[in-house]
Amino acid sequence: MTYNWQHKDWPDFRYDLETLQPIFMDFALEWAEVNGMEKGLSSELEEEALIHIMVSEAIKSSAIEGAFYSREDVMSSIKNKLGLSETPLAVKDRNAAGISHLMVEVRTNFQEPMSQDLLKNWHATLFAHAKNMVIGDWRKGDASMQVVSGPLGREQVHYEAPPANRVPKEMEEFIEWYNHFKTPTKDPIASALLKYAIAHLYFESIHPFEDGNGRIGRAIAEKALAQGVSKPVLLSISKTIEADKNRYYQMLKEAQRTLEITDWIAYFAEVILTAQREAKGMVDFLLKKAKYFDKYRNLLEPRQLKVLEKMFVAGPEGFTGGMSAKKYMSITQVSKATATRDLQYLLHHGLLTQQGAGRSVRYELNLA
Repeated sequence: MTYNWQHKDWPDFRYDLETLQPIFMDFALEWAEVNGMEKGLSSELEEEALIHIMVSEAIKSSAIEGAFYSREDVMSSIKNKLGLSETPLAVKDRNAAGISHLMVEVRTNFQEPMSQDLLKNWHATLFAHAKNMVIGDWRKGDASMQVVSGPLGREQVHYEAPPANRVPKEMEEFIEWYNHFKTPTKDPIASALLKYAIAHLYFESIHPFEDGNGRIGRAIAEKALAQGVSKPVLLSISKTIEADKNRYYQMLKEAQRTLEITDWIAYFAEVILTAQREAKGMVDFLLKKAKYFDKYRNLLEPRQLKVLEKMFVAGPEGFTGGMSAKKYMSITQVSKATATRDLQYLLHHGLLTQQGAGRSVRYELNLA
């Protein structure tokens, strides 16, 4: 098996720009529409949108690699890093802080040039509490770095990265390429998408760290896109990837065996186009949230407001399992009778909709 880094022209990636042009145009149209919608967000809602995106990206990027963190821990870690709470919020799983802090670094410092120190600091941030591995430096040793799957003794090798002794030189060339990237198009959106797709593939092919390459590689892609459009991007590529991660790994596997990567760029552009459309839905959700509270706030008791805000935190996906009297009691510490009465009040005034009946009754936000 010959991998891309073993070709004599490595890393001279080739692609057909004409084939890619339609999807670049689709993204440009979606980008313009989302930017227009963002202008309708207050500073508070814009901050909420950014936090929502960072939480989603942190959770899904970790899930792709088999690491699972609670939404509450990730959100608390991000808010702590941003200094949004007078007293630090409790975080039960300290490992959730690593990916959360990385998300903040990527978005707040996206304009910084790429460097070895930046990437090594990202790695040290991601694995601040890890043990028994090289942290904040390139991988070491003589053993090959392979991406494998399957049971012990019957593993399937999907990819083998360059040996560790080549990594320092490979990363010097990657950083030089990243900071001086040039494309055959003057269209800034097309250039940003090309850099975003190639940077991820290029980095993943070197696989410079002992662990965390996928998470850092996706952060690099996001940084490249943000630099290309001159603002932090309000979307989560990992959420789209995680929804069909088998396809992601298959496309990556195919791309790492050749230097002709038109199919890879088309796939990765589709990922971001889907993420952009989901971001549009999230911005629309926040705009509806603002109108919702403008209309109903004066009708609400503090405990009712607390429950509704809790439901909105779940985002466009909705509060898991809907709101029930039991959940209402847990959030507000009231009796079952009061919880039932409050829910009926919110239903009667049009703030909630009802699903089911009897013991299985659940309530959802009414954003119609």
